[in-house]
Amino acid sequence: MSNLPCIGRFAPSPSGELHFGSLIAATGSYLSARAQQGRWLVRIEDIDPPREVPGAASRILQQLEQYGLHWDGEVLWQSQRHEAYREALNWLREQRQSYFCTCTRSRIQQLGGFYDGHCRDLQLGSHHAALRLRQHTPVYGFDDRLRGHLVADTRLAEEDFIIHRRDGLFAYNLAVVVDDHFQGVSEIVRGADLIEPTVRQVALYQQFGWPVPAYLHLPLAVNTDGNKLSKQNHAPALPAGDARPLLVQALNFLGQPVSEGWQDESLETLLKQAVARWNIRLIPQENALKPDETTTPFSNGSQQAMISR
Repeated sequence: MSNLPCIGRFAPSPSGELHFGSLIAATGSYLSARAQQGRWLVRIEDIDPPREVPGAASRILQQLEQYGLHWDGEVLWQSQRHEAYREALNWLREQRQSYFCTCTRSRIQQLGGFYDGHCRDLQLGSHHAALRLRQHTPVYGFDDRLRGHLVADTRLAEEDFIIHRRDGLFAYNLAVVVDDHFQGVSEIVRGADLIEPTVRQVALYQQFGWPVPAYLHLPLAVNTDGNKLSKQNHAPALPAGDARPLLVQALNFLGQPVSEGWQDESLETLLKQAVARWNIRLIPQENALKPDETTTPFSNGSQQAMISR
C-alpha cells in the first residue's frame, strides 16, 4: 500500500442537475476520501457539448455545496484541457499505439457490437475517421475494493477502442485517464454502471506507463423498471431546502450507520459522523430501488463478478 495521501474525485457531466443516483456516487467518493484523511476533488466533464444543458454545471456545484460536499482546490473543467488530450493523442501516434478507422457504427453492430480491427493495418488518413487505440496489452480484469476481482468479456478487453471521435470530440476513456493522472487521483469511487470501461482505462494507464488508481464501484439506485436513475431517464433533480433527509437516504442506501436522532444534528455533524463510521464492508453490491419507492428492493444481477456488455 502507498503511503501517499488518498486523492478521490467526483466527475459529473453537465447534462443535467444531480439526482439521487448522483448523490450516492458523490457521497460515497467523498466519504471514502475523507475517511482516509485524503483530498476530494471535483471535475466537470464538459467534453461533449451536444449533450450539455446550459447552466447545469453551475447548478451541480451549488447542489454539492447544498449537501455539504465541499471539495478541495479548484474545479477542473475538461473543456479547458483540450491541449493535454492532444498531447496524449500525439504521443500515442508517435509510439504507433493508435490508428485511424473509418468503420461505421452500423458495420460494428453487424459484427455483434465489437470492433474487429478492420482498419488496423490500412494506414488510413484522418479525414472522416476516428482514432483507435492499438491494443497491445489487453486487461482482462481488475480488482475492485468492494466486489473483488472482476473479469471482463475477452472481446471487450481486446477491442481497439476509440480515443478520438470521428466528429472531432475527445473520447471519454482518454479524457478521464489523462485527467485522473494529471490530478493525481489514487482512488476512483463511482457507480457500477462504469465497471465495463474500467478495463479499457486500465489498459490506457498501462500504455502511458502511469500508475493505476484503486477502484470501488458502488451499487446503483434503480427505478421500478430496473433502469438506473439517470438524467436520460428523467430522474428528478435533488430538491432544494433541507439536505439532511436525502443525505440520510443515501447513507442508508450505502449501508452506512446513521444515528436515530439525526433530525437533531446539523448537516455538518451528519457528514462528520458518516466519515468517522465509513465502512466499505457494509456497502451492498446489489443495485436496489430508491429508498422511498414502495416496491421491495431487488437485485438485477450486478453482484456477479463479470463485466459484460
